[in-house]
Amino acid sequence: MHRLAICWSVILVSLTVANAQQKDAPTGAPAARPGASAAQARHEAKLPSEETVNAFLRETFAYNPGLSWKISDIKPSQAEGLAEVTVVLTTSQGLQTNQFYVTADGTHAIAGQIIPFGAHPYAAAQHKLEKESTGISRGPAASPVTIFEFSDLQCPHCKEAQPIIEKLLSDDQNVRLVFQNYPLGSHDWAEKGAEYADCVGRASNGSFWKFIQGVYDAQSDITAANADDKLKELAGAAGVNGDEIAECAAKPATLGRVERSVELGNSVGVIGTPTFFINGRSIANVGTIGYDVLKQLVDFAANDK
Repeated sequence: MHRLAICWSVILVSLTVANAQQKDAPTGAPAARPGASAAQARHEAKLPSEETVNAFLRETFAYNPGLSWKISDIKPSQAEGLAEVTVVLTTSQGLQTNQFYVTADGTHAIAGQIIPFGAHPYAAAQHKLEKESTGISRGPAASPVTIFEFSDLQCPHCKEAQPIIEKLLSDDQNVRLVFQNYPLGSHDWAEKGAEYADCVGRASNGSFWKFIQGVYDAQSDITAANADDKLKELAGAAGVNGDEIAECAAKPATLGRVERSVELGNSVGVIGTPTFFINGRSIANVGTIGYDVLKQLVDFAANDK
């Protein structure tokens, strides 16, 4: 989910934008009034229209017939004075979710990631995750390091990251891991997988981790057509009643819990999977940084008090 980011950054850096902006209200812009319509809110926050963003994307990417895009979101950014635009790019390599930021005057786009700043830049994200997370956890509750993992069971990069996380937890048993479902809309059985995972976790903590590993192991054999049968079978193999889990997975309340997990991820800046937070510090993909760097980050967080 992150492999096209370099290409996107190269294309966007220093480009000018005609009228674009969709993320954060510019400095001094009034907040939208309670009950205001979407159009009123957009006007008050001075966000760009979807038409303008599409025009920018067409000027930027239409030279390549093998690339298409879809605007996922246009909203005020957490960084004051910038608009945030989220776009899903489709190429022969697959789907890539990207964000870019537009200046308050609507004439420049900024490619890359907006990161928190200050003496304790990751504290706000950690506080929000600790307060609002409802994910399944393992490891000591009083651990000096908590890793929040936002993953999609259909995502191959999440599968690749799993052995690295398992090695870390084996080597350092004083680390706490919290798993948050973040199924991507581009994956045809990921949401169903998240619903089954949610129900397995509610039934048994120990079975949950066996189920997650089982789904990753069988990932290439699962399709949208056979997902219910495969996931029910994997739930049973993990030690819970597959029929009961399937019944739970089909309930609207289960989908609601999955959607709230996604919303939590969105609120702390997750745009792709897997994304990890080490005491609030966002790491896009441990498969990219590798085990040694991950261990250094964890060791540093454990002693950064």
